[in-house]
Amino acid sequence: MTSPTLDTATMTDKELDDIYAFAVQLGKDAGKMLLDVTQLRIAGGNTDQECQGFTEKESAVDIVTKTDEDVEAFVKTSIFQRYPSHNFIGEETYSKSTTPTTSTYLIPSSPSSQPTWCVDPLDGTVNYTHLFPMFCVSIAVVIAGEPVIGVIYAPFLNQLFTACRGRGAWLNETQRLPLVRNNIPPMPADAPRGCVFACEWGKDRDDREGGNLRRKVDSFLMMAAAGEGKGDRRGKGGMVHGVRSLGSATMDLAYVAMGAFDIWWEGGCWEWDVAAGIALLREAGGLVTTANPPQDPETAAIKDVGLGSRLYLAIRPAGPSETESGRQGQERTVREVWRRVQELDYTRPGA
Repeated sequence: MTSPTLDTATMTDKELDDIYAFAVQLGKDAGKMLLDVTQLRIAGGNTDQECQGFTEKESAVDIVTKTDEDVEAFVKTSIFQRYPSHNFIGEETYSKSTTPTTSTYLIPSSPSSQPTWCVDPLDGTVNYTHLFPMFCVSIAVVIAGEPVIGVIYAPFLNQLFTACRGRGAWLNETQRLPLVRNNIPPMPADAPRGCVFACEWGKDRDDREGGNLRRKVDSFLMMAAAGEGKGDRRGKGGMVHGVRSLGSATMDLAYVAMGAFDIWWEGGCWEWDVAAGIALLREAGGLVTTANPPQDPETAAIKDVGLGSRLYLAIRPAGPSETESGRQGQERTVREVWRRVQELDYTRPGA
């Protein structure tokens, strides 16, 4: 049997559907690998270094397990057997590269380039090692720089998120996202008040004045603080309903697409952290723009952010209210978040 190849300029709906179906099954198979090892650990059948050990990469919270590497190898091999002409970038493959790219973007954006599979075999590795259930496999197909297919499978939770451009975003292949679809709720009139705000501490733990860690923590406090003139922040706090950290950027984006989170704000992500989640969120009707506030948050254009940004602000799908469209409510929320967060500094290799 000849392996199929694709030219993105002439791709048909059937070819895209075939890739989508293959990606979904691949996500299920890879997730089962994660779950099988997890169940071995729980049962005590294998508790050695091969099953639960990890190696530090750049910091004590940036770790890799043998399972990360085994799952990525399985996914990569499966893709190239099916689509030998496609491109592939995976977190562990990139991390082990002796000559990492210094280009602005890791994924080709030319319309003539072949599709790129962007894979995080185990997002939430720290969660995985501690048996906290927020870990998943993340598989995206990127065409001309745009994520058009996203598969996110959290096997311990039995949650499979899937999306393909023009075909909707789904939970467990039966429930269309966002979950509340019969009159999708508008953004709260006084957002971020009344919102659930998601964020991550990240891998940069350099505790210094002006560093990303301090800027993040201050932003978290500003989003959480009272907004009625109380406290040292003089009423500028966001007074969000809650602040959540799942320990997985991919799961954060999936929960924004689901409508469980209203806002996600983060810096420092790589393409494999967000590609599948962006495909899912956009197909569900969400907005993804830059985390960093512009000089004039009130008037700056709100543009959809591309892969490679490393800075992300996501807003859940929103319906219209009596006074504004869903998109207007999302953009209003973006501006209110920008007013309360600090600029983060995450550069790319060679930048």
